[in-house]
Amino acid sequence: MTRRFLQLALPSPLRQTFDYILPAKLDPPPAGARVRVPFGRQEQIGICLGVTTATEVPEAKLRAATEILDSEPVLPASLFTLCQWAADYYQHPLGEVFDTALPVLLRQGEPVASPGELRWRTTRLGELFPTDGTIRRAPKQLEALLKLRDHPDGLIPPLLASFGIERPTLLALQKKGLVEYVTLAPPEPEKAPEGLREPHYPLSAEQKAALEAVNARAGEFHPFLLFGITGSGKTEIYLQAIAAVLDRGLQALVLVPEIGLAPQTVARFRARFQAEIAVLHSGRNERERLEAWRAARSGRAGIVIGTRSAIFTPLARPGLIIVDEEHDLSFKQHEGFRYHARDLAVRRAQLEKVPVLLGSATPSLESLANARQGRYQLLRLTERAAGASRPAFKLIDLRQQKLQEGFSDPLLQAIKGTLDRGEQVLVFINRRGFAPVLLCHDCGWQAHCRRCDARPTLHRAPTRLHCHHCGSESAPPVHCPSCGSSDLRPVGLGTERVEDFLRQRFPKAPLFRVDRDSTRRKDALTKLYHDIHSAGPALLVGTQMLAKGHHFPKVTLVALLDIDGGLFGADFRAPEHTAQLVLQVAGRAGRADKPGLVLLQTHQPAHPLLHELIVAGYDAFADRMLEERRLMSLPPFGYLALIRAESTDAEKPMAFLQDVASAMEDGLEAWGPVPAPMEKRAGRFRAHLLLQASRRPALQAALAKLVPRIEALPDARRVRWSLDVDPQDIT
Repeated sequence: MTRRFLQLALPSPLRQTFDYILPAKLDPPPAGARVRVPFGRQEQIGICLGVTTATEVPEAKLRAATEILDSEPVLPASLFTLCQWAADYYQHPLGEVFDTALPVLLRQGEPVASPGELRWRTTRLGELFPTDGTIRRAPKQLEALLKLRDHPDGLIPPLLASFGIERPTLLALQKKGLVEYVTLAPPEPEKAPEGLREPHYPLSAEQKAALEAVNARAGEFHPFLLFGITGSGKTEIYLQAIAAVLDRGLQALVLVPEIGLAPQTVARFRARFQAEIAVLHSGRNERERLEAWRAARSGRAGIVIGTRSAIFTPLARPGLIIVDEEHDLSFKQHEGFRYHARDLAVRRAQLEKVPVLLGSATPSLESLANARQGRYQLLRLTERAAGASRPAFKLIDLRQQKLQEGFSDPLLQAIKGTLDRGEQVLVFINRRGFAPVLLCHDCGWQAHCRRCDARPTLHRAPTRLHCHHCGSESAPPVHCPSCGSSDLRPVGLGTERVEDFLRQRFPKAPLFRVDRDSTRRKDALTKLYHDIHSAGPALLVGTQMLAKGHHFPKVTLVALLDIDGGLFGADFRAPEHTAQLVLQVAGRAGRADKPGLVLLQTHQPAHPLLHELIVAGYDAFADRMLEERRLMSLPPFGYLALIRAESTDAEKPMAFLQDVASAMEDGLEAWGPVPAPMEKRAGRFRAHLLLQASRRPALQAALAKLVPRIEALPDARRVRWSLDVDPQDIT
């Protein structure tokens, strides 16, 4: 018999496939099936790429596969192809890409299909057994038997327990042959139930035009950019487009940037649709995520909602892909496999032959350029829904003003007036904790992180110095380590300090703080949003978690305490991100029937970016930024890849990247190597080498040649290095 070999992709940092012997006792798996194999001293589960009768590896060095886990591909053909494409495009090991695409429990060997449920049900004898005889003297057994007779398909143990029927009672009935404990076959996938729980809202003329454009492209690949100002009703277009998809018996995939948006999105979708909704994000445990994945793959769930990694969720009948807040940086994975979920959504829609709808009030410059070049169809929403007016903007010049914990008198007066009118105020500061700096007032010493080139943030609940870059924590010193003084003062503002000040200043107003620290517990964010909507006049204090797509109808005043830091960022994308953040935060004001006001405190009242946003809007800002990018050949008019290197040895990253630069061929322009903006982080020294090309194919071709050369460098295993294609953050 001819020997057969398996070609596998394993979750390994090695950029290669692995050959294994297929034992005669095992049936050949299809491409895309999972295979368990020995790998070093452990076992790994990999994805089969194919079965061959030849191998370039000496057979004596090959090991035999242990187990074939699937008789069918674990991913549909479109997702299998997407993973292969992503591995090539992002220059990442294919096995790690597949590992990212699968739920953790599937990586550990769980079955792909949902196993049958264990249930108690009556036997044939139990159905006919008289209930007026001896069993009447056992009332608990009689109650259990009658309950099971009412449910011919049986009942699961937790449900029986909720009826007060305990296991000893069931075992007694089983001993008499009246009931049995069986495993039922999993139900056949069903078409998601149709119909609405609540009617659609009426659409404006702009909304109708956008919806009709999307529906007209059903069943074909067509990318749309829905550019709608905050509060213009983008979500209603999503809902009605999905309704049309469900009416055709198809499924919709909706991506949201962060877990914070998932609860409100899911709640709104469940209020509208009868269809089952599968939810995938990091706040769910691994069992819940696997069951949601199974519901999507089987076709049982008509709607799938998730964060970044949900782009890899299989759909039995794909009909539409939606990316909400498409500009958001959270769609970019910054560690390991550095993919961008928005870009993969467009590629997946192309493979699935379905429309893809990208929505934002502040679209990324890349997406705007694609729309202006005709690659995407631009859909505009220029008015707020339900007759709501756009918020008014006002700059507060902080120069020479006396401040109280970062608040100017005009801002405090505006807050008081808003609360007195029974309305809500949102105070935005993009820095959590109590204060960003702990300072000795006598000698000027400042607390520093021992592992980073950064200052740890002072927190008060509990009191600690916490580095937000490496996660290290320590108790704040009682005396200055430099001069021994006890006059140590917190400098600067964080959400905790703002909360303390506002509670003292407005003691009668409820205050809700929304940041990563206040929402750590499961469902804490959902409860906070419920409490905010239920409250009357109140203060909301938070970071950018409050800025992304949330609907607070009672908020009429939005205050941005300090936006100057974003005006002078080192990253060329800093102005774009600052503009998006300002407008997204501002968009929380006046979303209902009352007008909104946005107050921006700044020491730079003449800065052109601020005036451009306030007077001319995001369109004018984007026009200017795109022209600047074009002149500098920066994205979207140039293409970048960032090579990062780090080591505990301060000299090695720069030396390694210098060797990388020497290994490059013509066709790429190199910037660097240079130390990273934060050179030391988590005890490791870091350096960057930025590569630029005028055309995407040229960058890809050059990287395909460069990566093997990097791996062959003598120091490639002495430093930790990574490649980031289309980097969104060069810090």
